[in-house]
Amino acid sequence: MNKLALFGGTPVRTKPFPSWPRSSKEMKDQLINTIENESWGVGSQVTNKFHAAFAAFHDAKFCITTNSGTTALWVALKAAGVKAGDEVILPAYTFIATASAVLMANAVPVFVDAELETFNMDADQIAAAITERTKVIMPVHIGGNPADMDKILAVARLHDLKVIEDAAQAHGAEWDGKKVGALGLGGIFSFQTSKNMTAGEGGAIISNDEQFNNDCFSYHNCGRVVGGEWYEHQHLGGNFRLSAFATAMLSAQLKTIDSDMNTRDQNRALIDQALNEIPGLTPVKLYPQVTRVANHLYLARYDKAAFGGIAREKFYEAMRAEGVFTYAGYVPLYKEKLFITNPDEYPWLKDRKYREMYMPNTEKLCNEQSIWLKQNYLLGSVADTQDVIDAFVKVTTAMHQNPALFKK
Repeated sequence: MNKLALFGGTPVRTKPFPSWPRSSKEMKDQLINTIENESWGVGSQVTNKFHAAFAAFHDAKFCITTNSGTTALWVALKAAGVKAGDEVILPAYTFIATASAVLMANAVPVFVDAELETFNMDADQIAAAITERTKVIMPVHIGGNPADMDKILAVARLHDLKVIEDAAQAHGAEWDGKKVGALGLGGIFSFQTSKNMTAGEGGAIISNDEQFNNDCFSYHNCGRVVGGEWYEHQHLGGNFRLSAFATAMLSAQLKTIDSDMNTRDQNRALIDQALNEIPGLTPVKLYPQVTRVANHLYLARYDKAAFGGIAREKFYEAMRAEGVFTYAGYVPLYKEKLFITNPDEYPWLKDRKYREMYMPNTEKLCNEQSIWLKQNYLLGSVADTQDVIDAFVKVTTAMHQNPALFKK
């Protein structure tokens, strides 16, 4: 085994992996056509066409675009009937926007612990979190790996609750052969720079429920109503519309997303196979009903004990020296400073003791176990993927053979 780059050896990889976001001639052509021949905002046909195409791609009837995934969450929550003081159940292991959108709706985030094996919300803990104030369950498909939608939808039906999917990372992911996003009342996607479809910023809401879709339209479009007058406003909405330039870029990407997903699937399978042979590393688990993963992130778990007590951060350092950037990702949401509540700003949270929370699996993932690789590492050739694998093998072999070397 060659000497680790961390200790002066030659790195496995010195050239960059495929970059993201990635431009294309078709995206540029779509943008120019929109600039020259389209409405740039309200009334744009390119936007209307994208709505129809994105909904169809995700096995849904309706789609509305928004200017971010965060505003899509807020709009969806309001359209689902969330009002001041209502509670929304969500995972503690996710990006801040999942929770901040709840606060923006003057509602209360109620956190549920993660499962270690899937990184997703533990559906078996949802029932215990339900109170008479619960209005919505909001699962997140972490890294594009679908949450346990059968269990989540079942508990929602039992308690007459609505389900809004945070599919911000899950473009094209499937549960039991059906695309995620409209399995419950509705769901949202993000088109922020890192996402598997991107316009730099943006979001979308999909659904099979016409009334929900109409309400989303109102909340995202200054409170206007479908079929109403231009100056008729029925809800406290905002201008959260997405420009035609963004939908033009996204329309072009709908033509390439399947091939990109195939590439990610193939490369992910190669890395999974390799990591399954390395004691101490475990790829994220999929439920049997998951028929496709979006692979927005490559996720795995690190077992410190299997590596003789070497800290996970030392593993990251060694991997980065080899040219493969691994990192930890999220912190527990309830530990964000946002939730060290200011009763003047968030009076409806004054009795919530977020800072006293401790969710063991979320803490383990955040502080001890999670390994993240960004999705661009899955977009290269087989040779690129082999470099990723070689870095994992080189680093972990050295750690197993001489753990003391990493503790100096």
